[in-house]
Amino acid sequence: MKKNKKNRVNVVYSTNPDFQFEEEHDEIAGTLEPAKQQLYLSLDRKNRGGKEVTLVEGFIGFDEDLKILAKTLKSKCGVGGSVKNSEVIIQGNFVEKVHAILLDKGYKVKKKGGY
Repeated sequence: MKKNKKNRVNVVYSTNPDFQFEEEHDEIAGTLEPAKQQLYLSLDRKNRGGKEVTLVEGFIGFDEDLKILAKTLKSKCGVGGSVKNSEVIIQGNFVEKVHAILLDKGYKVKKKGGY
């Protein structure tokens, strides 16, 4: 029997000597394949000193896979960027170019913000 009591579900005490506690299991979800991902593209200028950035949101998967995607997008656009809060930030207005790249990779992409 484990000493970790935080994961136990719905039981405070049992008199049954053969009782086994049910525990919550955190399922480790992998990265979804591109065809099952729904990504959202937008252009953002807020809190960036007037500079434009292209945001890619909605990625479901591991941070390492998101960083690989971000590196690919940055290199194909020839600009810098970063990954923060499960969003890919690409410096500049590259909405159309990023849209075409993501479609070629097999992602479902929607543009946000009146494009």
